[in-house]
Amino acid sequence: MIDRRRVLMGAAAVAAAAPSLAQAAAALSDADARLNSLLDGWFDADLLESPERATGLGLDKGELSYLSHRLSEGGLKAREDDRAKAISRWNEIRRFDTSGLSEAGRLNYDIAAFGRETSALGAALPYGSGRSPYAVTQLSGGYYSTPDFLENQHRIEDKDGADGFLARLEAFADRLDGETEITRADAAMGVIAPDYIIDRALPQIRTLRDMAASDWSMVKALARKEATLGLSGYEDRAKTLLDTKVKPALARQIATLEDLRTRAVHDAGAWRLPQGEEFYANGLRSNTTTTLSADEIHRMGVEQVAEISAELDVILKSQGYTQGTVGERVDALNKDPAQLFPNTDEGKEELLKWLNDQIKQLDPMLPAYFGRLPRTHVEVRRVPVSIQSGAPGGYYQGPPLDGSRPGVYYINLRDSGNWPRFSLPTLTYHEASPGHHLQVALQREAGELPQWRRAGGFSAFNEGWALYAEQVAANDMNAYANYPLGRAGFLMSYLFRAVRLVVDTGMHAKRWSREDAVEYMVASGAKPRDAANSEINRYTVWPGQACAYKVGHTVIARLRAEAEAKPGFDLRQFHDKVLLSGSMPLAVLEKRLRG
Repeated sequence: MIDRRRVLMGAAAVAAAAPSLAQAAAALSDADARLNSLLDGWFDADLLESPERATGLGLDKGELSYLSHRLSEGGLKAREDDRAKAISRWNEIRRFDTSGLSEAGRLNYDIAAFGRETSALGAALPYGSGRSPYAVTQLSGGYYSTPDFLENQHRIEDKDGADGFLARLEAFADRLDGETEITRADAAMGVIAPDYIIDRALPQIRTLRDMAASDWSMVKALARKEATLGLSGYEDRAKTLLDTKVKPALARQIATLEDLRTRAVHDAGAWRLPQGEEFYANGLRSNTTTTLSADEIHRMGVEQVAEISAELDVILKSQGYTQGTVGERVDALNKDPAQLFPNTDEGKEELLKWLNDQIKQLDPMLPAYFGRLPRTHVEVRRVPVSIQSGAPGGYYQGPPLDGSRPGVYYINLRDSGNWPRFSLPTLTYHEASPGHHLQVALQREAGELPQWRRAGGFSAFNEGWALYAEQVAANDMNAYANYPLGRAGFLMSYLFRAVRLVVDTGMHAKRWSREDAVEYMVASGAKPRDAANSEINRYTVWPGQACAYKVGHTVIARLRAEAEAKPGFDLRQFHDKVLLSGSMPLAVLEKRLRG
């Protein structure tokens, strides 16, 4: 068995030994104030460089209202500035005098130190855009995110909002050209996305280039708001900007990717890139917030796949699915017509209504298991059709800090057959409540936390909590007491996340092909082939991110088991202790809950 207790404590152990009580009392306010000033200053500076984030958090108002007319800078200079900033901040926080910090201040320090160290390690590599080695993929790039951002997050409540929309639309072209510049520069270093990734990104970008300006959803949204506000001329100006600025930039990006396609290889893993092993090791570190190696995570996945498959086997047999392997029987269940919504517009609307109704039915049950609950509600929406061919199956978008928008759980309805009924409750528990929405919305509403903590997060904590929330629904709330196939759906969710550990490390460390990874996922029963193809494409461009879920769940579930073994355990108090201090590295969470 793997030693799953070995988690990263380096950054969390940077703080100096605690001073005497008298010294601590004297230095308390000064130490916390110095740390808060430093970290708040970084947060404020980052907001100025990321206007989209300011809008998403609802902070592009008042003195910062000018940010609602801007987009983030793109291109090589912006990326190099980010790298220099990451290294400078890590050096600065390492030198910070931690003597006199309060308990809350020390927690803030540990969290910030981990994040800054991770960013500095990533900045040491000469390529990469956030969590991906590639600037433009089927899941990333301005073409993918900006239209949806302008339609669903940019606010048009008056003339200034409409003017901001046009300013951002013009900046969209510069953003595209900046990403194209990065793509060319990285290609010169040998960093080119695999052929099948380019083959999936290109059709999406071409669709936008070829779409009539009046058919863009964000332009339609602008036209509706223009009419409501009694404004005029904005739709026409937006269409002109699309035709004269944005579409030519899309065309330049398409030409670059078409050129790179002739040099692209089919190998899936990061191992083939310059310093590829280092890139993947940092991806695992930043996404799982542990020091587990690729080999250890791979073995963890293989073991958990076997354990979950054994329990799933029993349920499937009890429901009459007795022929073939577990994977073959799951495939038969996935294709059972009784489990499927029609793959039509009407069927997809029915599916969305079914999910929203499910959330409403769950809400009254939550107070029995959680102390504090969010004020902001959550709703289910469809992934925009224009990006659904490359988008993941489901994802969550948190509310802004001011609660002016709900949390949103997006589901990809490219094919309703990817979502049999028995699998949907668990997906809802993961993406909405008691999963992502409960955790993220509580953090956004936690006025006792510094603003940078309310706005930030760590993948292993967030995804680990969402997977743990599925366990709470299944085992504590007895969601499947009279629904064995629903429990099968829950186990299949866990099987899927365990399979992710195997295929992600398989591709990026063990040199599996894309096809090897797809076949493993399909044979295990984790996903049908169409969905498995999309998932493996996702892991190709986000090395290590898929490992955050099950590693995070393993740590949180183990911490609960340890707490339950002590006298006086209270589930609501345990959940509050995990959630109310916000997202943090798993190393810091372990230190906090065991302290």
